[in-house]
Parts: sequence; structure tokens; C-alpha cells
Amino acid sequence: MKSLGLIGKKIGMTSVFTDDGRMVPVTVIQAGPCPVMQVKTDDNDGYNALQIAFGAVAQRKLNKPARGHQEKVGKGLYRKLKEIRLSDVSDYEAGQDLTVELFSIGDKVKISGRSKGRGFAGVIKRWNFGGSPDTHGHHKVHRTPGAIGQCADPARVFKGKKMPGRMGNTQTTYKNLEVVDVRSEENLILVKGQVPGPRNATVTICKQ
Repeated sequence: MKSLGLIGKKIGMTSVFTDDGRMVPVTVIQAGPCPVMQVKTDDNDGYNALQIAFGAVAQRKLNKPARGHQEKVGKGLYRKLKEIRLSDVSDYEAGQDLTVELFSIGDKVKISGRSKGRGFAGVIKRWNFGGSPDTHGHHKVHRTPGAIGQCADPARVFKGKKMPGRMGNTQTTYKNLEVVDVRSEENLILVKGQVPGPRNATVTICKQ
């Protein structure tokens, strides 16, 4: 990442009306304030980055090394820590708060998070296979993948073959999402369309 961003929590979806009367579906995200816990520089660490935090947590829920690292900054204890790489970090210092005021209405952002886990799924749901015909002698094979390998040579299933398996719960990024509204007094960002994850999922919002 080469652009500044925030860690946030997906609240849910709703809709708002624009000035010209259009109804726009939006996702509400509670983003920040995210204190800077550490500033990494090219001289000391080999790259430039900011370590930011989100989600206050009780002291008993962190181990001693994590508590010691965060207590040096004096901004409290947090559950989520994330590094955001930047080309220049000279304008930032440990303890500085990053808020939703980083974003403006009309900005294009990219949002990353883990998609909803769907559990074990077959090839029709997971890969949109068409399935077998319902007639002409087919019996109880309508949702099966069909042939998956070869004959005697090479006598194996190639890696990457689309098969039944666990669906979802993967790191996903949506790009070019438009910021519809920024409510700094409530630490909320309204983004047009959907973003990865269920309600209360942790997401990362970065400028493009």
C-alpha cells in the first residue's frame, strides 16, 4: 500500500438520497480514530510505514509483549494493529490520531477485508457449474462436477482443478468505491455499494 488509510468496522448497509433525488445503496463503516502506534522508516526498518490501531480492548485480553508495545505510546490498548506502507512518513509521529477527515465526499477508495465464510460448498454454488442434464439416463448426479482427471496418463488430477470445498472467508479487496458521505462527529464513512465481510467485520480503507 502506498496510500494512507484507516481500520474500521462494517456496521451494515442502508440507502441515502442524493441532492438530485437518486437513491444510493451504501455501506456504513465506523472508521477510526486510529492512533499511530509506531512510525517505521527506511533508515531503521528498511521501509516506510505507519502502524495504526483500532478497537479498544481490556488489558487482560492482551499478552505482556503486546501491552508493553502499546503502552509506550500512551493511547490505550487496542485489539487490531495494522501496517500501512507509505512513500513518506515524515509528517507523522507516534500518538497522532488519524480520523475519517482523511476522506472527502467523492473520493475513490479501496476496501479490504475477509469475505463471508460459506462453509463447504459444491461446484455449482462455488464455481457456478451448470450441472448434469436432468434426463437421458442421469441418476443422482445432477450436481456433481463430472470427470475431473485423465486416463492412464498422467493418471492424476491437475492442481487448481475446480472442485467442491470451502467457500468464502478469503482476503478480498474492492476497488474504486465512492465515498458518499463522511460524518466526522460519529466517525462514520458511507461508501457506495457493498464491501467484504459480514456485519462487525474489520476492514481497511485506503485512498486510491
